[in-house]
Amino acid sequence: MTHNYGFVVEIMVSILLLMTILYCVRLNKQLHLLKADEQSLRATISELITATEIAERAIGGLKATMRDGEHTLNERLQRVEDVSAELERQLGAGEQVLSKLTRIAGLARPADEPRAAPAVPDARAVAAAAQAFAERTRARLGGLAA
Repeated sequence: MTHNYGFVVEIMVSILLLMTILYCVRLNKQLHLLKADEQSLRATISELITATEIAERAIGGLKATMRDGEHTLNERLQRVEDVSAELERQLGAGEQVLSKLTRIAGLARPADEPRAAPAVPDARAVAAAAQAFAERTRARLGGLAA
């Protein structure tokens, strides 16, 4: 009977040893899968780092482009403000010339012509008066220069 107990114990040890071997084989397969996943994860991380570096360079380029655009826009705005101020100055001078021409055209009317209520001058009439005034001025200056 003691002989049977020894045999049973050896069978149980053999079964446990077999189960341990099978468990080790299973763990070995899982380790290989984990190593394969680790390699693919490393490749993914490497691609992510490369994409991040490319994005950082692109952002740097966009910032430089934005600074250049802002600089150009500021220059253009300054030029527009300068041109606007010049136009305002010229409009003021033009209005002064127009009022002088209107007064000149009003004085040039014959005295016997009845004066109507002052009306907004016709642009063509003002232009004609300005042309006549310019010709008279040229004629006077031409006489002085000769």
